[in-house]
Amino acid sequence: MTTTPDSAARPPSVDALARTLAETHDLPHALLVDCARRAVRDDPAHADVSAHQYAQELSATLVGDVINATGVLLHTNLGRAPLPFATSGRAYNIEFDLATGKRGSRHDGTAALVRALTGAEDAIVVNNNAAAVMLVLAALAQGRGVAVSRGESVEIGGGFRIPDVMEQSGARLVDVGTTNRTRLDDYARAVASPTNDIALTMKIHPSNFAIQGFTESTSVAELATLGVPVVADIGSGLIDNSCPWLFRHVEPLPQFLVNEPAARQSVADGADLVTFSGDKLLGGPQCGVIAGRAELVRKCAEHPLMRALRPGGHTILLLQEVLQKYVDRSVCDFVPFWRMFAEKTDDLKSRADTIVRATGTGRVVASTAVIGAGSAPGASIDSFAVETDGDITRQLRARELPIIARVEAGRTIIDMRTVHPADDEHIVRALLPPQ
Repeated sequence: MTTTPDSAARPPSVDALARTLAETHDLPHALLVDCARRAVRDDPAHADVSAHQYAQELSATLVGDVINATGVLLHTNLGRAPLPFATSGRAYNIEFDLATGKRGSRHDGTAALVRALTGAEDAIVVNNNAAAVMLVLAALAQGRGVAVSRGESVEIGGGFRIPDVMEQSGARLVDVGTTNRTRLDDYARAVASPTNDIALTMKIHPSNFAIQGFTESTSVAELATLGVPVVADIGSGLIDNSCPWLFRHVEPLPQFLVNEPAARQSVADGADLVTFSGDKLLGGPQCGVIAGRAELVRKCAEHPLMRALRPGGHTILLLQEVLQKYVDRSVCDFVPFWRMFAEKTDDLKSRADTIVRATGTGRVVASTAVIGAGSAPGASIDSFAVETDGDITRQLRARELPIIARVEAGRTIIDMRTVHPADDEHIVRALLPPQ
């Protein structure tokens, strides 16, 4: 057939281009049509190339599975604690009392598990730990003072600042002590001053930084002697710093875990309320837990903000699954964070050796993994990695199942501690030379 100038200049069919995209991009047809239409409009002469680029860019914006090979166990940008659990697809009794057939509470089952694990009288769950702190302050200290050490008036990721949260909650921040040294007497003077009208004292985990040197701080047990409720915001969500679930898995226990503020010890030391995240050292879904004295938990639960801050049913289901693993001490078998944490370095080295032999590229190197997500700042864990020359992280990210690695001194580091053993085959395929 003779090609005329008009037919040569005619743009490609949007529908035909969208069908071509469907062969390589797992997106709904309507989105592929949009990519095709945009490509034909913007660059008709190269629409096939542009359409694939637009579809790839769109796919990259959608939340989906990736392989975390960064060596950061709780990577905030990769969802923090990974979760292996899935629901059945059935309805669930989120607010239905099976015994009475009437409306129930979404918190009862979770509260029972938290009570068993921490010794708290009661507990409720909200969207995240920032929400937990906000709700506690709004419910218990609105219009009144809250004493906080200057060294703990922190900002963490995303611009979350304790002074700003205080202001939004309606509570009033009362700074005590100095940045590096705050004694019990500093809190006592603040509490004794009638102008401060102190409703709570707060002990706040600094999360993602540490102050060293000429320092002094006041413990929860000391604050509990002052006669006003103590709120311990432990942030990272360690349930018990004796970590009984690590027995026979990790010995001796790393000192950073022994020193980490934990829910059970905070309650035992006299904290009236403890707040913490679900998706950090707990290893569960994103949420915030408020646990402690039943009367104070009830006031939080009855506050109008609770309706806005409560989590969805899937969060409750996932949290219950994780907490039950703590109760039966099968955490290292079923909770991915603790599985990564407990894996033996000899096993990591063996896996890295296998990948290098299978691909004929790279080399096995000792590595250092970190906890991440503002938990246990400064703590590290020995690991092993596959190291390759040059920066190939862009190619790794572009795979159908993206692999997220890190770069050090111009070399790509694939840290095995954060890679699930079942994903080693994906690492092998990514590193094999092109056929």
